[in-house]
Amino acid sequence: MKFGKLLFFVFACIMAFSTVSGAPSPKWKFFKKIEKVGRNIRDGIIKAGPAVQVLGEAKAIGK
Repeated sequence: MKFGKLLFFVFACIMAFSTVSGAPSPKWKFFKKIEKVGRNIRDGIIKAGPAVQVLGEAKAIGK
């Protein structure tokens, strides 16, 4: 009877420690870098929009 309780306790501890992690796994860092690059590109395009529009208007005036 005691062996069964001990085995159950050890199994429960192993399951608890395997499901809880203190730090994120390193494989996610790669995807976060890709996401950051995409976000920077998107923000750059949004910020360049008015400048492109002004250049287009200036080109139209020059013709």
